[in-house]
Amino acid sequence: MPTAEPFKITLKNGEEVKVNDHVYCSPSWGVRDGTPYSIARIMEFLPAQGTPTFDKNGNRNEPITRARLAWYYRPSDVSDRTVADCRLLLAAIYSEVCELSQLRSKCYVLHRDRISDLAGWKKRPDRFYFTRLFDPWLRKEFEVIPATTVRNVPEHIREVLISRYEYIVAEREVVPDYTDDLRLCDTCEKWCPPAESLQCDRCKKFFHMECVNPPMLSKPSRGYGWTCAPCSRAHEEEVEGHEVRHLTPVAPKPKTNAPPARGRGRPRKDRVLAEKEENVEIKHFKMWPFRYFGLYTFAEDTLDPDDLIFPRAATRVGPKYQANVPPSPSTADRPTDVEERGGDATIEVLSLVNAMSPAEAEALEKQKQLLTRNDKLKCSVDWLTEVTFRLTDAWLNKRDFSTVSMRSPMRLQKWKKTETRYTDKDWSAEEVAAFEDAIQMHGAELRAVREEVGTRPMPEVVRFYGHWKNSKLGEENKRIRAARENGLDEKAGSTTREATPDEEEGSIVMEPPRNVSCGACRTRESEAWWKAPKGLATSVLCDNCGLSWRKYADLNVRPVREEIISKAKPGDKREGTPLNGPHSKRAKSTPPPVAPQLRCVACQRNGPVGKVLRCKQCQFRVHSAACGVTPDPSTMDSWVCDLCQNEKTLEASLIPDCLLCPRLRRDPKKKLIYPPPDSYLRACKPTEGQAWVHVLCSVFIPEITYSDATRLRLVEGVSAIPQYRWQNNCTLCDREDGAVIQCSECPAEYHVSCAWKHGHKFGFEVQPVKHSRRETATTVEWKGNTGQMVPSVICKGHIGHKRQLFDICDTNDLGETSLQVYCRNYKQAPIAQTHGLLRKARRLDKILHASLGDGSSTASVDGDSMQSTADPHCYRCQTEYSPFFHEVTNTAQGEAKSWLCHKCHAETRKTYPVIIGLGAS
Repeated sequence: MPTAEPFKITLKNGEEVKVNDHVYCSPSWGVRDGTPYSIARIMEFLPAQGTPTFDKNGNRNEPITRARLAWYYRPSDVSDRTVADCRLLLAAIYSEVCELSQLRSKCYVLHRDRISDLAGWKKRPDRFYFTRLFDPWLRKEFEVIPATTVRNVPEHIREVLISRYEYIVAEREVVPDYTDDLRLCDTCEKWCPPAESLQCDRCKKFFHMECVNPPMLSKPSRGYGWTCAPCSRAHEEEVEGHEVRHLTPVAPKPKTNAPPARGRGRPRKDRVLAEKEENVEIKHFKMWPFRYFGLYTFAEDTLDPDDLIFPRAATRVGPKYQANVPPSPSTADRPTDVEERGGDATIEVLSLVNAMSPAEAEALEKQKQLLTRNDKLKCSVDWLTEVTFRLTDAWLNKRDFSTVSMRSPMRLQKWKKTETRYTDKDWSAEEVAAFEDAIQMHGAELRAVREEVGTRPMPEVVRFYGHWKNSKLGEENKRIRAARENGLDEKAGSTTREATPDEEEGSIVMEPPRNVSCGACRTRESEAWWKAPKGLATSVLCDNCGLSWRKYADLNVRPVREEIISKAKPGDKREGTPLNGPHSKRAKSTPPPVAPQLRCVACQRNGPVGKVLRCKQCQFRVHSAACGVTPDPSTMDSWVCDLCQNEKTLEASLIPDCLLCPRLRRDPKKKLIYPPPDSYLRACKPTEGQAWVHVLCSVFIPEITYSDATRLRLVEGVSAIPQYRWQNNCTLCDREDGAVIQCSECPAEYHVSCAWKHGHKFGFEVQPVKHSRRETATTVEWKGNTGQMVPSVICKGHIGHKRQLFDICDTNDLGETSLQVYCRNYKQAPIAQTHGLLRKARRLDKILHASLGDGSSTASVDGDSMQSTADPHCYRCQTEYSPFFHEVTNTAQGEAKSWLCHKCHAETRKTYPVIIGLGAS
């Protein structure tokens, strides 16, 4: 086996490293894509793949080309929380084999308890420390403590742990138990494992749960204590004798091997001590310095040298985590009309070229070349797969190969009902520009890229990303080959410094542009410029920032001012250079094409296609969340609004008038679109009676609810609107028909549509809720504000109001608009409790009961109350049957209350002239 003398390897920078040394590891710049270096510990050196490490004589096989590395994580790699200390790492029981060419330089990593002067340690370069371990499979962090601090275990187990491992990995809650003194059961005098023992709350003695009488099946719940039998009897005697309870003895603090606390002031600079800490020997057992010894470990298992050292979790065996799968159906239970899968008849044959004769295969290849003249298609995997499938299908059906055509991109696959494309639709220039802008902004986070593109589903974005990246690499390789043919080497040495291994990997910017500045500190002077990660103001970093980012993943980014005002020379013009000026004065760079934007008529803000929808028929444009539409990338181009769709389906009324707004009589000779598509009032939703209401009216009138608040359908509760909303006149149009709402700042009342036409402010306000009403009120959290969301409309004349209103299309971090959040929490009808027809009947019952209750008694002349008829009747036509009775004041009966049926009420209502135009009121 290997000799006692350590085997060393010399890195490219001249440093020598051996097993258990810590190094920076990173592939080339193109592979790591701007991420900082990884930090790892060398576990062993390995020869080329397929070659054993040692030969039969115990000598190491050479050459050494690989190394097994145990990784460390940075806190930013495993969570989104910000950590100010860039020298803090997370250990891991995870290893990989990497090439020696990826090792950059040497560094030092120690546990916190091994460092006496942490401040001085962090001031030195390439120094790191760790206190916790992260398990990548459980996605959980564990505490790492020295093995010598574990005292609450049997002596023979403790000796094994200390002799093998330097550290112990355990959960945070069990660390105080293991670092305490040895705990013995007061009954059997054997060791008490923390998971199987109890501690008396009075005498502080420990017992096995099975040693107490009666035995305890589980520990007390959190917040509850337990007392042994003697202490319980003593407590009863104290209560009966009215004795004062003595103070409970306090257990001494557990001992620790951590360095004592230093006094305040400057830390001492002990260079000799620091060098000793760097070269301290760490015990390793089977190449690992620690093992798991926590909640789910049996202490005796640690004696086995082959026991697994990885962290563990609770068992997943049982009905809570496993499904109860019923027995598979027999052959007799299978339906007769369903074809059994797995046979030759259910297989979709993609290619049978291997079963053809040489002449047939040659004819197939000739026909394949004749089907297209596009060289790119002949190299396309999708096209080759489809053409082979179609030619094979023709061969199976005894048809000539000349009958095969590739003009149609659609095909009908087996087990599918509709035709699908065998290849993706070509990307337009606008989509490619939006894709490249999103890649520059988000990198390889393709979900965010798909949101920016908006018109393509996720599978197409992934496939296009692969083709796009391959084309970029092809262009770069073509440029390198052309440079080599001309005798140039783009990776030659720089004029400022000697070549380093990093320059060979492409991290150095060989020819920085003029007037370049660092993307982090904004400096313009540096000996070398390094490529910067994505998301910074510029694409380069200075030497100091590049070193800080590569090694420590730390950048002190200086914020960029929004407007940089430069002092103009006296002779220069203040205006920009016109397009017809000299070519030398024009801009050198051409901006990339901008993704198509659509303006929403609700918020008057632009948005990408997909977030802002455009009706294919009437050109109505609105944010998808403002009209209750869940965007589908496949049907984005063919979307139509609800009113245009109803013209084809005829599911609701063809009269698009809103039930909550005053009736507008339009000129039938003018065939105009109503509501107009350039207004948000075009967004309408059907009611439970197949009529229509504006989305704006249904949202801002509190009595209205939806059967499906996500899609804002169907509108319910029009009959539940109180009578005063219908009787009060609008202060804007002076009409008494239609439901009105009140301004949040003044007593003015108006229709919702009238307020929108006059430019009043619409929004949602998050009002705080009193502590006594928090249990009953529905509260939401919106942009840091927690409370009850209330819709508010404010007259445009109230300029100095102090209300914080969120616009209809304002979004939170999850991409939800304020209108969506309000409707989901306050506008959803209780559909799980009752049926829609039953809810409507209950609302009508309330109206009828209210009408009967108000009309059941009248006042007499002498002040006595006299009981009238139980059912109201119309004083005009004397009928007793009507869906609704309107209360009126009859002057003929001396200002007494009377009733008017709905028919007579409609006949006696005021008539209005014909209104020409759509926006008039």
